[in-house]
Amino acid sequence: MKKTILLLCAFTFFSCAEMQQIAAQLPQTSGVLGNADIANGLKEALNNGIDKQVSKLTKTDGFFKNEAVKILLPDELKIVDSRLRAMGLSSLADEGLKVLNRAAEDAVKEATPIFVDAVKQMTFNDAKNILMGNQSAATFYLQNTTSNALYVKFNPVIKNSFAKVGADKVWSEIITRYNAIPLVKKVNPDLTDYTTNKAMEGVFKMIAVEEKEIRTNLNARSSDLLKRVFAMQDNKK
Repeated sequence: MKKTILLLCAFTFFSCAEMQQIAAQLPQTSGVLGNADIANGLKEALNNGIDKQVSKLTKTDGFFKNEAVKILLPDELKIVDSRLRAMGLSSLADEGLKVLNRAAEDAVKEATPIFVDAVKQMTFNDAKNILMGNQSAATFYLQNTTSNALYVKFNPVIKNSFAKVGADKVWSEIITRYNAIPLVKKVNPDLTDYTTNKAMEGVFKMIAVEEKEIRTNLNARSSDLLKRVFAMQDNKK
């Protein structure tokens, strides 16, 4: 049972040294699979998680053309969007939506190392508890324990990204034009806060995708080492 505790660590971005330390707490396995193999397999799995999933969000259209994480307008701006389109300003409305997603893509690119550092805080006992949970247990744990710290780090990055991708100017024009319409309720949403939360939500969703994939899909285990390490999880079922 103790051996299988390590399996969940692949989704929590432990450093190689930390995984080696955890592996050292376990008795040596008999046969071909030793503790060093387990640690190396977990390192490979976490690298796959970053490369396959989180890194996708940093590319152009990583958010904008991914329906699972695409940032849509907050409720208070949906009326703004519809009024602008009714006034023949669809291109401006489209650009407003795109730049929100561009800011998130840019922010995740800069903030991924911060995210990796934050999730390293999971302890060995945490991993044991997660092992008894469902297929998203690791993701839910990270969301519950790191969201506050991640928000503090992500928020200024998003703010800077707004200026970098021009989102601040686009939305300033959108909101100014909308508020100039007679009799409408004025809006002044905190788009930095909104986009920060949505960017974090997107990161967690992509981690959940990889967690489920490697738990359930034998074909996702792309090397012999991963197959052997995660066979331990299969044998537990």
